[in-house]
Amino acid sequence: MRKKLFGMLLMLGCLTIVAGGCTKKQMVQDDDALSQAPAVTGDTSSATPAPTPVAQEPVVKDDSLSTETATAVEPFETIYFDLDSYVLRQDARDALNKNAQWLLKQTTAKVRLEGNCDERGSDEYNLALGEKRAKAAKSYLVTLGVPADRLDTISYGKEKPVDPGHNEAAWAKNRRVDFVIVK
Repeated sequence: MRKKLFGMLLMLGCLTIVAGGCTKKQMVQDDDALSQAPAVTGDTSSATPAPTPVAQEPVVKDDSLSTETATAVEPFETIYFDLDSYVLRQDARDALNKNAQWLLKQTTAKVRLEGNCDERGSDEYNLALGEKRAKAAKSYLVTLGVPADRLDTISYGKEKPVDPGHNEAAWAKNRRVDFVIVK
């Protein structure tokens, strides 16, 4: 009797763990979506508005991954994303259109697109999501005529928050892609 009860409890515990891991919804679209021209899908009227940009003084960013010098993000607009998404909203596409205009005028500029996430989620998940956000922005810029070889992508996941707060307003500012001139 005890062995049966123990076995049933053990099985119930295993099922609980498995079921708990399976109940999460898919939070990111398939990679096939990146191969198509990025577009906003569905009704964007309920989308979270872009956070108000925070005035920042130009800062030279230190990048241990590149020997090229990085300069401030001044000529570019940061783009923002909804929670657990790398789909480009209309405000992000508008900002990317402006960024593309600058890049098309500055034919020798090379830019790094830095994908970022808020603090929620695992390190691995946020690194992957940040990379998808940066690649979605790059793909859109390429469709606008910016040469792909002038655009590099990197993901910082949740490691470089703009706002260290622990609320929705802070998280909305951290779900972004920054643009850094590297050459």
